[in-house]
Amino acid sequence: MTGEVMAAVLSRMSAAGLDALVLRPSPDLRYVAGRDVSGFLVLVPGLPPGFAADAAEAAALIPASVSRVGVDAQMRAHELFVLRVDADLVLASAVLDPMRLTKRPDEIAAIERAAAAADGVLALARELSWFGATEHGMARRLAAESGAGERVSVVVAAGENTARPRHTPAGRVINPGDAVSIRVTAESDGYHAHASRGFVVAEPPEDFDAVYAVLLSARDAAAEAVRPGVTAAEVDAAAWSVLDESGYGAYVTRGTGHGVGLDRREAPWLTAADRTVLAPGMTMTIEPGIHVPDLYGAQVGDVVECTKTGIRTMSQVPRALHVLDP
Repeated sequence: MTGEVMAAVLSRMSAAGLDALVLRPSPDLRYVAGRDVSGFLVLVPGLPPGFAADAAEAAALIPASVSRVGVDAQMRAHELFVLRVDADLVLASAVLDPMRLTKRPDEIAAIERAAAAADGVLALARELSWFGATEHGMARRLAAESGAGERVSVVVAAGENTARPRHTPAGRVINPGDAVSIRVTAESDGYHAHASRGFVVAEPPEDFDAVYAVLLSARDAAAEAVRPGVTAAEVDAAAWSVLDESGYGAYVTRGTGHGVGLDRREAPWLTAADRTVLAPGMTMTIEPGIHVPDLYGAQVGDVVECTKTGIRTMSQVPRALHVLDP
């Protein structure tokens, strides 16, 4: 647990009127402690941090005089009963979410390592033969042969399955003329990154190259909008304007992206409803998608950082539509 993070947490607790903070194993606890912790953490201003094996031990560390306590957003019902805190309970995320929005240099470095692992999977995909393989077979092969091992999760969709944004790799055989969508989630030291690309085997389906060109334009429009002082909603609007004008608006997966960090998906949310003002150190995905039912779909996704001068893209694999060898 770094002194800088601890001081900031205690300061925000004071501003929020919290007498104590109780965290269970979760991304919030990982953030505050600076490492994975199997038990509970209890923070009380003026007292040393208290680590406990379970909720009962944590309860013993909470002074009886507290009147307002922040609890982990992932706290389980039985753990709350065991705490038996005679106080107003509020979510600890009210204190921690604003802190987690802006990443420290060490956090950004971890996300960049995760982005590099995702890049390795997508780079390998460009070198393999795909004809006759299955979705789940290629997903396993990409994870294994990329060298990232358990640090990556790979989703492969082919043909009509690419039209399903939440598709799980199955036994669908990949053939020439198929569109292929590959989405990768990677992790490094607890921090996450996503990347996604569209491919075609031998040749693209009819109009698929036009759909993919629209996605690239939408991605670039969103990227140009990322800079300090711009809202998350404005970044989404930049992508949406391209997508809607293309005529594919009815097939767009709404939401241009989301934050990444200790959670795979976290604030800021690049949607029309999120008024979060971007600031240097915020990390997020830009991943517009178009999915035409029963035909095909694609997503172009990168991890980016908002810097003082604009955007820095961590994902380095080329975004142009790539033709895979059959």
